[in-house]
Amino acid sequence: MKIGFIGLGNMGAAILEAVAKTGPHELLLSDHNQEKLAILADRFQGKATDNQEIASQAQVIFLGLKPHLVGPVLSELEASIAENPTAIWISMAAGVRLDQLAAYLPAEQIVRMMPNTPVAIGQGMTTFATSQAENARLFEDLMAQSGLVKQLPENLMDAATAIAGCGPAFIYELIEAMTAAGIQNGLTAQVAQDLASQTVLGAAQMVLESDQHPAQLRDQVTSPGGSTIAGLVALTQAGFQAATIQGVNQALERTKELGQ
Repeated sequence: MKIGFIGLGNMGAAILEAVAKTGPHELLLSDHNQEKLAILADRFQGKATDNQEIASQAQVIFLGLKPHLVGPVLSELEASIAENPTAIWISMAAGVRLDQLAAYLPAEQIVRMMPNTPVAIGQGMTTFATSQAENARLFEDLMAQSGLVKQLPENLMDAATAIAGCGPAFIYELIEAMTAAGIQNGLTAQVAQDLASQTVLGAAQMVLESDQHPAQLRDQVTSPGGSTIAGLVALTQAGFQAATIQGVNQALERTKELGQ
């Protein structure tokens, strides 16, 4: 399959890495950063080219553009898009709706996706919306090596973006804080980071693989009068849960703004 990538920033490059694992594909790559483009083309044995060739020739096209660039770039590609009316376009622009994309692209040929960067190592969380079942099957096949993939009604995509798209940054913040506490208490930076990272990974896997609510799993770790409850009380007093909810809600509001 001939697959194009327009825009290879952090997210676009992560999706490229995931999709390349489902190959072999003929990859057409474009990015404003010519140095990065050359490196990725060499690494994934793709062709470094321009937006026009991708729009006119690729069967599937991933749009790795910032929201404010989607309209201008697609407007410039109007003629190339018309030459290739059966292409499937997959946008990862935060907050940009299917109906907004349909102003430039055939409505039945569009997928809106929101991945996160762990897709590059097969541990991503990707949500998507599309109006066509055929598009959904194709998308799921292309993302099969990326991690967990879920189709959602489009009206829930912004909320999913605030959790899964932005969430890795929140978790990295948690890991950094736990690491700092470990260093404060005598652990080396590497040991503390390993402890924090594996703990987050294992706890998340417990939630995914068990049928229990996170609160039930938390209670299993929390002995009466023990160390864990002392730490949980301190986190509650510091507003841990409220701050997390507020962070997700602020990310959601910004996602909606970006799509305007």
